[in-house]
Amino acid sequence: MASQEELFASVDALLEEEPQLPPPAERARLREAAGITQARLAEALKLKSTQSIKNWENGRSEPTGSRLAAYQRLLTGWAAKYPNGGTASAAAPQPAPPATFTGQVAAAPGAETAVPVETPAAPVALQRPAARPTTSSRRPAATKATVPALDPRFPHGPLAVLDGDGSAYGTAGIVLDCPATTIAELVEWTLKESGLGAPKLNKNGKDQDPLIVLTAAAAARFGLPERLEDRRGLRLPEDHPVVKQVLKAKWQLTQRGFGPWARIYRKAQGRERQCVQLAILPWDALDSRSWPGVTGMEPADVARVLGVYAQRVITPRGSTAVSGLELMTALRPPTRPVRDEETGNWVPGHNPGSLGTEPMDPAPPEGQPEHPAIHRIGWKGGFLHEEAYQWVRPVELLTDEECTLPYAVGLDLNTAFLAAAARLTVGLSAPDHFVGPKFYPRVPGSWLVDLSHVELDPRLPSPFTPDGSRPTGPAWYQTHTVAYAQELGYNVEPIEAYLRRETGAYLDPWHDRLKTAYVDTLADLGVTKDLTDAEFLAAMEVHKDVDPAMAAVLAAIKATIKGGIGKLFENPQGKGYKDGDPWPAMQRPTWRPDIRAAVISKARVNMHRKMLNMAKMTGLYPLAVLSDCVVYPSPGDSPVDFLPYAASGKIQPGGFRLGPTPGLAKLEGVQSLLWAVDLMEQGLNPARHIKGGDAVMDEGE
Repeated sequence: MASQEELFASVDALLEEEPQLPPPAERARLREAAGITQARLAEALKLKSTQSIKNWENGRSEPTGSRLAAYQRLLTGWAAKYPNGGTASAAAPQPAPPATFTGQVAAAPGAETAVPVETPAAPVALQRPAARPTTSSRRPAATKATVPALDPRFPHGPLAVLDGDGSAYGTAGIVLDCPATTIAELVEWTLKESGLGAPKLNKNGKDQDPLIVLTAAAAARFGLPERLEDRRGLRLPEDHPVVKQVLKAKWQLTQRGFGPWARIYRKAQGRERQCVQLAILPWDALDSRSWPGVTGMEPADVARVLGVYAQRVITPRGSTAVSGLELMTALRPPTRPVRDEETGNWVPGHNPGSLGTEPMDPAPPEGQPEHPAIHRIGWKGGFLHEEAYQWVRPVELLTDEECTLPYAVGLDLNTAFLAAAARLTVGLSAPDHFVGPKFYPRVPGSWLVDLSHVELDPRLPSPFTPDGSRPTGPAWYQTHTVAYAQELGYNVEPIEAYLRRETGAYLDPWHDRLKTAYVDTLADLGVTKDLTDAEFLAAMEVHKDVDPAMAAVLAAIKATIKGGIGKLFENPQGKGYKDGDPWPAMQRPTWRPDIRAAVISKARVNMHRKMLNMAKMTGLYPLAVLSDCVVYPSPGDSPVDFLPYAASGKIQPGGFRLGPTPGLAKLEGVQSLLWAVDLMEQGLNPARHIKGGDAVMDEGE
């Protein structure tokens, strides 16, 4: 990229005056009045083509950095030599937006279709807009989503989607011109000229790194292949020219290498981070299960989807699972500034309530046999098995009365894992071992206890096991599971336990932010808290069609919740792994299988409590459960036909309730009861297929 001095020298051959940037149509008029072609101007500004000049003159994008300064210098000089109407301060005609974006015919530069503008009494400097707002002809109608005030350090928002012509589409409809032709230049431009980034989410955290999303055309422009040959490692080989170019420019790549979510950085200088996150669309950076339909959208719409997600959740840093885990750390940073008593300097110190900076070995029953700490001691004492429900009622337990009902109706709990994370106390310190302890329902940990004596109706799954079978002897359970046995009126006598002395509601800010994001996004799709149950069901039936972009944001939020909890207990991967060897995931502080177990235990207990209350209030028992989806026999094809409403019309507390907030229920699907019984007889789970189209439920959704 040319230096500012070289650019100034080039334009000084054309004029000698001080700068100001006029509106787009006036730029074209001035250039034509000076008799300068777009090609000659592009050459003077060291541009590789005339496309950028065309973009600047039709309002599609704006110059940045040193080219902005040079362009300002040139236009101000021309304005002095070729005034329009004899007044330097008169407003220039504004062209209609380009047809590419609005479906309208664009006005020719300099056309006599100006909108009347009042001339100020005194000359006013014409200020350059940060970027030209634009709309897409394919963009759905605007939603109620609000855009918060931008941080002045990041005037163009958190991210941009870069297309092959150098147009970088940002949030709020802005378009920037990116002159970079190599990945190294792109990183430099992003950090120094783009104005992209986002502020930290916690006062003790770090600012969010800017994200650049590359379309297929942009990836080709930078010499990247259409697809990754390494389908297992999902990264470019180290000898690829682009990787060599990045390293030669003194930039570094993380251990993930140059893959779909490449992170390029240099060591921070003082408080200034030097890191850019890339997302490469043709390499499936945006998985279709988490971001349905987004990869096929226009760049401006991709920017809109990711921008809303960044505003409400976090600037994406990888898959939705990675972003879910990163959000935990961003909201609960591991360190905070503390004063060193000896030197008086401020140094990083432990941030209370966080998971700290060092990984923590699990208690033996909380991990897995291959974990180095567990493998080393040869642990044979059993493991926690706190997982989501996968249960089908035995067909022989169906009653004649149930078999006369015509429908099977599936209810799905909204973001069940998120609801379970609310006000959840988890361990923050290392586990301590206790033999024969008294049970304390408020102390997080793992308990070896015999729950085989708990008697429950066989038409309900056991609350203590994922498959719903009755325990047969002592086993390890998380605190919430044991506490529920006590809640049901049974005595519990732990044999031993691994407990944590330091505790806290680590997931609270994570829950609060994601709950707000989920509820607000549903509201943008027309599903609000003030709807009646009938209105809620009707709104949910069509909400995905209201605005596909916002529907994609909603799907990404749900995937962030599920994936973030899953990442707390990530297993070793790869053919070459050997038991007892460390793996990358377990070496981070957020590898916490005990926290994942606590969330899932509470979610499963919550589900059982609702089913038990439903049986008491309605006499109905579920046919099957899969994670957060439960299927009931019903006299009608709607949940309102079997949910427990009082005479006043209000829902009875304790059972399932319809609504848009986490923990409340929505309709998952309706089939005939004969269809459900047929699947049950085949050993299949109706909850897995109740949605139709052979759908498979996502756990924790």
